[in-house]
Amino acid sequence: MKFFGSSARGCFPSPQLDDQPLQNFSSHSRFLHTETSKESPTKNTGKSSSIAHRVHDHVKMGPKLSETVKSKLSLGARIIQEGGRGNIFKSVFGMQEKEQLLKASQCYLFTTAGPVAGILFVSTEKVAFYSERPIKFTSVDGELIRVPYKVLIPIGSIKEVHECQDVNKVEQKYIEIVTKDDSEFWFVGFVRYDKALKNLKKAISMSNQF
Repeated sequence: MKFFGSSARGCFPSPQLDDQPLQNFSSHSRFLHTETSKESPTKNTGKSSSIAHRVHDHVKMGPKLSETVKSKLSLGARIIQEGGRGNIFKSVFGMQEKEQLLKASQCYLFTTAGPVAGILFVSTEKVAFYSERPIKFTSVDGELIRVPYKVLIPIGSIKEVHECQDVNKVEQKYIEIVTKDDSEFWFVGFVRYDKALKNLKKAISMSNQF
């Protein structure tokens, strides 16, 4: 599995995402799963529900309106310039000869620093995320830099995919991807959740046939 920028593990929101650099991501938590996982869906219900509410509130409020509009205009301009989301996926992450892009969905990748808005790409070979705008990072030299937040997960490295939801607001749904090395990725705020999940499962199913 390849990471670009920094690890995406963790589920603790921070209201300062747009002003503070992303540094170390460490401890993590879970929402309630609607599918079987290594932990009981009823375990730590209060804690999971509380975290789910904070995720929803943060995504709902998001960054300042002007910053949101600016980032979406910037991404939209690039989509138009490069001829569509498929071309962005190919130029940023590369594509193999027979690889097919199944779905590109706007959503948020949730990190310990809060949700990062961007596009989730699902192809027959990989799952990839590309942020709408550059994110601030602190380099190993202590310098503050701004780079796009990118994550690439080969389909073959995925161990589990969980459908998750807020127990108090069942319409608030999330997708958790767990890799074979037990890294966890949370994707939230989908406009078309069911289609994104369907294509993710389709990609995994196609991979298992070979």
